[in-house]
Amino acid sequence: MDILKVEHLSKVYGTGATAVKALDDVTFSVTRGQFVAIVGASGSGKSTLLHIIGGVDRPTGGRVLIEDTDVYRLSETNLAIFRRRQVGLIYQFYNLIPILNVEENITLPLLLDQKAVDRPYLDEILHTLNLTDRMHHLPNELSGGQQQRVSIGRALINRPALVLADEPTGNLDSQNSKDIIELLKLSNRRYQQTLLLVTHDHQIALQADRMITLADGRIIKDEVIRP
Repeated sequence: MDILKVEHLSKVYGTGATAVKALDDVTFSVTRGQFVAIVGASGSGKSTLLHIIGGVDRPTGGRVLIEDTDVYRLSETNLAIFRRRQVGLIYQFYNLIPILNVEENITLPLLLDQKAVDRPYLDEILHTLNLTDRMHHLPNELSGGQQQRVSIGRALINRPALVLADEPTGNLDSQNSKDIIELLKLSNRRYQQTLLLVTHDHQIALQADRMITLADGRIIKDEVIRP
């Protein structure tokens, strides 16, 4: 079953002679539980694609359907709610709230939704991310790798339909990068999360089920790595 459908997506920045076409008629679908790596050179449209799928940036044309919801037919308010509930976003820069501790940063999406915290699930996430003994620490008391783990926990806490990771290892050393990718793969398997990962690292991409390659805003290759 397809959890994500991207149909004839285009994105143009600017107008006239200075217009830049970041995405050009991009179409693909993703089945539930699949781990998809999106690769390409700098400026190929990878991050733009991920941000549009995640409801962070609006397309110039085309559609994004997540669990059959046409994302950009939603009002701004409903889009914000949908994004918070259905999409988990992980960035290269962790975007943690500096005055909130680890537990508070992870549970923030639930608090914004006025939902009760599922304590056993939170404890499982903290244990899986090896953050149980850091749960009361502030972001400035954590290493870069630990901060990225917190951002992963925040992305998982709402049990979203999609987890979107934009260069999540870009600021980390090789060991932390390896650990973060293993955690994302674990969440993909354990929680049946559908994962789309933008990366410039070919070795990371080869760990996915499928690799989509972009160039000049278009898909030039879409290959299955493992069935």
